[in-house]
Amino acid sequence: METLIKFSKLVGAGLVTIILSNCSTVKVSKSPFGKTSDGTPVELFTLENSNGMKAKITNYGGIVTQLHVPDKDGNLGDVVLGYDKLSSYIKASPYFGCITGRYANRIAKGQFSIAGKTYQLATNNGDNHLHGGEVGFDKRVWKATEVTGIGKAGITLTYLSKDGEEGYPGDLNCAVTYWLTNNNELEIEYKATTTKSTPINLTHHSYFNLAGEGSGDILNHEVELFADNFVPTDGGGIPTGKIAPVKGTPFDFLSPHKIGKRIEAKDQQIEFGIGYDHNWVINDQGKTLNMAARVTEPKTGRIMEVLTDQPGIQFYTGNYLDGSNIGKGNKVYNHRNAFCLETQVHPDSPNQDGFPESILNPGETYKHVCIYRFKTK
Repeated sequence: METLIKFSKLVGAGLVTIILSNCSTVKVSKSPFGKTSDGTPVELFTLENSNGMKAKITNYGGIVTQLHVPDKDGNLGDVVLGYDKLSSYIKASPYFGCITGRYANRIAKGQFSIAGKTYQLATNNGDNHLHGGEVGFDKRVWKATEVTGIGKAGITLTYLSKDGEEGYPGDLNCAVTYWLTNNNELEIEYKATTTKSTPINLTHHSYFNLAGEGSGDILNHEVELFADNFVPTDGGGIPTGKIAPVKGTPFDFLSPHKIGKRIEAKDQQIEFGIGYDHNWVINDQGKTLNMAARVTEPKTGRIMEVLTDQPGIQFYTGNYLDGSNIGKGNKVYNHRNAFCLETQVHPDSPNQDGFPESILNPGETYKHVCIYRFKTK
């Protein structure tokens, strides 16, 4: 897909018109990806940049099914867990690669109140609400449109979540754009408007393994989180209401540490999460984009940086993967074979005083940007 840009400039006494072609050398193509149980056709879009980096994204749940990035020797490898077929995502997926919403992460007891009215959501994670409920955004078929920009191309996915869907108030009009850039970035832009005040917290839920999906555990990956504080939880993953410093705890990733170094520490929060499954409070909030995380895989030399305008990032280490998910190429995904880095507002923010605002009101526009940038060393 190619974009032409024409502009004029004065050269000496004359006006010269210059046309720049190939402003976007990112290619976009699509193919069928099966049908849902009610016969709705689903498509798979392939984005490929000038460096050979490739992302495959389906409009079912906005799932990134494949993400091929180069290693230090220039060899491409797929770094996200997933399935070969749509039917597998429909049958049993622990949110592989999807858009989660209306509210990613947990809401205590599935309840929140707005203007004195209490709303009840599904409790699909023990006593709590998780990732939008029984049929969240990860299980919806979105409308897809191809888009282009300078040095990037992608798809915009749109979905209307109607008033009362999964118990949430208001018609929520959502648009999520996946961009692949020639700087080896997967950029995600979220926008939404509503007809009634409603909680919103959209995020992306890829399970990453920078050594390549299906290659084993991620314990040797080195993680750096640009956060002085994190959000402690109870045993159900619900915040206690406190913001705690990471210094002196296994949650201190201010300098790079291997995931496996302290993941078995005798620490109540580690025990609650069966490893890392917590929200970190990103430093330097208020800027357009903040560096939230950096992960390095020593063997391949792959580096992934995460930038966002959100206040928090959930770091999850695949603690509930148990070998029951048979992924691409019949690979078995076992305990801690991947990690997630989900940019977000803090869990249970609608019920927590002092947490970031998570209610979208009529006349406002929800915006959220997340960039996954890939490098090598």
